[in-house]
Amino acid sequence: MSDTLSTAKASSPAPPPSRPSSPSRSLVVARLRDLALVPAIIAVAIVGSIVNPVFLSSDNIINVLQSMSEIAILVLAQTVVLITGKMDLSLESTFGLAPGIAAWLIVDPALTRGLGLGVLPEGWAVPVVLLVGALVGAFNGLLIVRFGLNGFVVTLGMLIILRGLLTGISGGQTFFALPESMTYLGSASWFGAPASIWVSLLLFAAGIVVLGYTRAGRALYAIGGNADAARAAGIRTDRVLWIALVVASVLAALAGLLISGRLAAVPSAQGSGAIFQVFAAAVIGGVSLNGGRGTVFGAFTGVLLLFMIINVLTLAGVPAQWTNFLNGAVILVALVVSRITGGKAQT
Repeated sequence: MSDTLSTAKASSPAPPPSRPSSPSRSLVVARLRDLALVPAIIAVAIVGSIVNPVFLSSDNIINVLQSMSEIAILVLAQTVVLITGKMDLSLESTFGLAPGIAAWLIVDPALTRGLGLGVLPEGWAVPVVLLVGALVGAFNGLLIVRFGLNGFVVTLGMLIILRGLLTGISGGQTFFALPESMTYLGSASWFGAPASIWVSLLLFAAGIVVLGYTRAGRALYAIGGNADAARAAGIRTDRVLWIALVVASVLAALAGLLISGRLAAVPSAQGSGAIFQVFAAAVIGGVSLNGGRGTVFGAFTGVLLLFMIINVLTLAGVPAQWTNFLNGAVILVALVVSRITGGKAQT
């Protein structure tokens, strides 16, 4: 009897193997998700043209792109860190401190209106800005990666420390009379548009290529998705995370250089509160706070949509004091939408 059952079981056809998900289908879905905010951007453009015909003028479009260019670079920096499953709150302080240190060393802090000479020649301005950014990122990496401290708490502490350091070296005042090497990128015009716009677009293009099509980009997503699995796969997670923190801080320093050049000054409060806009833009652009999900293009559409909305409200006569309310509301709405569409609780 048992032999008969064994024969029947052996002769029965094996169940068909489950069909693996098509890589091309996953790629198409990812690309469609990148375009999720495009209809909203078009809708805001239509509403803006109705509110005020000036909205679609070339001058206003350039104004929107220029006003968002520095914050957009901060969003790019935060996106790199968020994809790894971490966050860097200190970027807004690096945004102010890096050009502040350069101005302090080049322009006598006691004579901030350019009546004296600083310690360093003018040509050192840009290298100093970028070096300060790199050092801040490296120190964050030391505490987070090497000592295993909580990234949120570390970068929150660094935000406060760096903000206090800028206030201390500036005496709470504004650095004026910046050298041309610090003002060029923020004030120059390339091909009929401000240089800061081109710098921002080039950095986002580079970010799209690196995160989307290189081994380094795949490593960032792997770490954010599952750090243990990434480590088991041979990815040097500590080194990649450390590099991501340094790159993000350097980008924040460069963004600070751009806005300092545009304003021809470094206020002691430069960057204060910018982190709210950064998180609002990143989250609405589909970058997950849990890591491993989100794209550079999505982050760009997020910051573009946010600044378009702010511009429409400005043209409609809404007071600027409502900006923080808008940023907070955008974050909450984006989180709710992400929870509904993703089906995964956020921790």
